[in-house]
Amino acid sequence: MSVDVLIPEAAIRDRLRELGGEVARDYAGKPLTIVAVLTGSLIALADLIRAVDVPHRIGLVHASSYRGATTTASTLVINETLAPDVADRDVLLLDDILDTGQTLAALVDHIAQRGAKSVRTAVLLRKIGRQTVPIEPDYCGFTIPDAFVVGYGLDYDDDYRHLPYVGVLKT
Repeated sequence: MSVDVLIPEAAIRDRLRELGGEVARDYAGKPLTIVAVLTGSLIALADLIRAVDVPHRIGLVHASSYRGATTTASTLVINETLAPDVADRDVLLLDDILDTGQTLAALVDHIAQRGAKSVRTAVLLRKIGRQTVPIEPDYCGFTIPDAFVVGYGLDYDDDYRHLPYVGVLKT
């Protein structure tokens, strides 16, 4: 399999700096907690938090409806072993990609039920043409076509996460 570059490393870095500035302005003076969805958003989290120049906490949640090499979602499983206490805090939920919207919508509801003051969403990528749940991200890095993408944290059967860019996987 080969990978064609869709979004170069420099473009991702620049866009995350812009998003970090927007988040910092929007959350100035508020008790912000950024919760990243494992594992795909780890690299974006590392870059984003360096650009969010307001005090904030960081937490992680594992939510997955994909296993192995599958490209079709199944039952969502949420593991919040590493999740922070979000009661009375403003939460920014960061995910790598908005595909069907099912995971993001379920996590927004889940975090709200845990007592968050507010829940907003940020996604590195928004895929066009696959969304089945009506959810609009508050912050979006890039809109992409309906293609299977890897790199910058996104994987295919746990491979390709290390790529410094987002690329389209070719078989």
